[in-house]
Amino acid sequence: MNNSSTNQISKLYALLIGIDCYLPNQLPDGASYKNLSGCVRDIKHVENFLKIKLEMLPEHLFKLTASDIGKPQPAEPLEQWPTYENMVTMFDRVIEVAKPGDQVYIHYSGHGGRAKTTYPQLKGENGTDEVLVPLDIGNPTSRYLRDLELAALLQKMVNKGLVVTVVLDSCHSGGATRAGDSDIRGADTNTVDTTLRPTESLVASASELVKSWRDLTGGTRSAAVVGGMLPEVKDYVLLAACRPSEYAYEYAFNGKERNGALTYWLLDSLQNSSLNLTYKELYSRINAKIHSQFQQQTPMLLGEDNRLVLGSSYESQQYAVTVMQVNTAKNPVRLKLNAGVAQGVDSGSVFAIYPREIKDITQEDKHLAIAEITEIGVTDAWAEVIKTVRAGEIEQGASAVMLSAPVDLIRGIRLIECTPENTKLSDLPPKEINQQAALQAVAIAASGNGWVKLVADQEVADYQVSINKLSEYEICESTGKPFPNLRPPLKVGETDAPGKLVKRLVHLTKYKATEELDNFGTTLTKKLVVELVGKQANYRRTRQPSPQPFDDKSNPSVQAGETVFLRIRNEFSQVLNVVVLALSSDWSISQLNILGDNANFVPFDPGQEEYISLKMSLPEGYQEGTDIFKVFATVGQANFRWLELPSLDQPIPPNSTRGLKAPRNQLEELLAAVGADDQPSTSRKVQVVADPSRGWTTKQVTVKVIAT
Repeated sequence: MNNSSTNQISKLYALLIGIDCYLPNQLPDGASYKNLSGCVRDIKHVENFLKIKLEMLPEHLFKLTASDIGKPQPAEPLEQWPTYENMVTMFDRVIEVAKPGDQVYIHYSGHGGRAKTTYPQLKGENGTDEVLVPLDIGNPTSRYLRDLELAALLQKMVNKGLVVTVVLDSCHSGGATRAGDSDIRGADTNTVDTTLRPTESLVASASELVKSWRDLTGGTRSAAVVGGMLPEVKDYVLLAACRPSEYAYEYAFNGKERNGALTYWLLDSLQNSSLNLTYKELYSRINAKIHSQFQQQTPMLLGEDNRLVLGSSYESQQYAVTVMQVNTAKNPVRLKLNAGVAQGVDSGSVFAIYPREIKDITQEDKHLAIAEITEIGVTDAWAEVIKTVRAGEIEQGASAVMLSAPVDLIRGIRLIECTPENTKLSDLPPKEINQQAALQAVAIAASGNGWVKLVADQEVADYQVSINKLSEYEICESTGKPFPNLRPPLKVGETDAPGKLVKRLVHLTKYKATEELDNFGTTLTKKLVVELVGKQANYRRTRQPSPQPFDDKSNPSVQAGETVFLRIRNEFSQVLNVVVLALSSDWSISQLNILGDNANFVPFDPGQEEYISLKMSLPEGYQEGTDIFKVFATVGQANFRWLELPSLDQPIPPNSTRGLKAPRNQLEELLAAVGADDQPSTSRKVQVVADPSRGWTTKQVTVKVIAT
């Protein structure tokens, strides 16, 4: 919505539900919904964003939370608990008070699950309902909020003329990770709850719910419905954390406090954006960020993806914070901003400061200075001016816009001994393997390396290293899941195996740093169009392509040998220099020769559009892999070949052999740091500090390739 007037802001309502405490949490079949630690924090951050950033009126916010304080009951009073009854009551209350045309934002962070259907006439005797899990579900007399009920509640909102956005940061399947640094928002086993529970719904009668569901789905449980908790939607937006067969993770992204991955990157994207984004544009960035850390979590976007985020029109939606104080007595000048941890700001975040009279903060050539956060509070922060861009006085009331997020270059490693307490007996390494000595050799090899460091027990690790049942070193994600396609295997006792392992970790770190490169908050973000438009088997460049749509456009997959078509369009008013990097399943990065001239970049004139055919393949012996195509666009010139990497089983060549010259501008300095051969930086984060010519952005698409 356009936030330019109090009248419009007052029309935003929110229903926020966060559940960390599940008591009792064990089901009759032995499965359990264990307590979580990031869901209530998710809700607090969303609440602060809505109140501070969008100035939502407090009386328009409805909230149910259950905090885990290590006691038999949550900290909140009973009427604020997210029970089934309270959730339905809150939905009804929002429907009652909101008026046609008002915005309604619904955010759920907690466990999702599956239960034996209470609607066999619709789904069959062995059918399942996808459900949101109340805090007291361990009690057999408690009820889930089921998919038919949620769909009916949302349809009531739509029928009243409300503009609805739904965010579900939960998963429908369950599972467990081995010694992971993240938690799953689902049952601890892949279970369907068969507990006999009350079947009466507080939403509507069973016949009304079934009729509503049939109206929405055309009478069948179609593929679109199986793809998420709700039917394919047209009248509202649904952003879900993952596909039904996947996990939704919560993780300590800042190394301290856990958040749901979807919620964290949703707020991060909105905080870093000064643009009127569509949900499709927002989703693209969230999907890329989540995939860079959790390959087995694919967010889903259904509904009005071309609608503006929290909007019903195409008027400008700008996000900025305000300069509250200016201390010119200090050198450098210090500024107090009205945003802090609650708004996604972190120490080291960089802001562009605008003159107070400038209201259009998309004008990147108008800002006065660059400031970096040095002291951080909950809802405010102090920043130091690190660069003066143009003459002018910084005044109270001036706008400050967060620039591109920093890139983490140094990754933390945890060395884990596999024991019967954290590993299945069938997966333990042979008894003759001295795990402690083998892991200590890795610690020695990693000592002094500029790309990776060992972390203490209380710190969050990016990578985990252990020894598997085949006596091989194994590198896992933070979830405890082994990285795929790490070849060749490294056996304990093999010559220089610890040194080779550290080189492998450095390779993965460089790959991940490139994958996470992002400059989301620029004018160019909307002006660069990047999408996969379809696939075709047996395509030859000599004939006109006739691409077929993907079976699942949100998670495209092809067979090896098929061709996909990448559409790139420049909708900017100036020429853009375009580069496409292929991040392949063998952990290589290469720059594609997209138009046949092998240049460092390809100029795209305003309005120019190209369809690039890409024949997909897999390295020998791979059964499947994931390829990422990352498209960069710059106003000026920049060389991205710093970022190229060979496949993991080949040594990384020194930069001197790549024919690269010294960096010419700040963007190339960043790229050179990411592609450095020795040490990227003495600090944990490398910042992109913008100047008036700050003109670059990047977007990426992902394709799963399956062996024929």
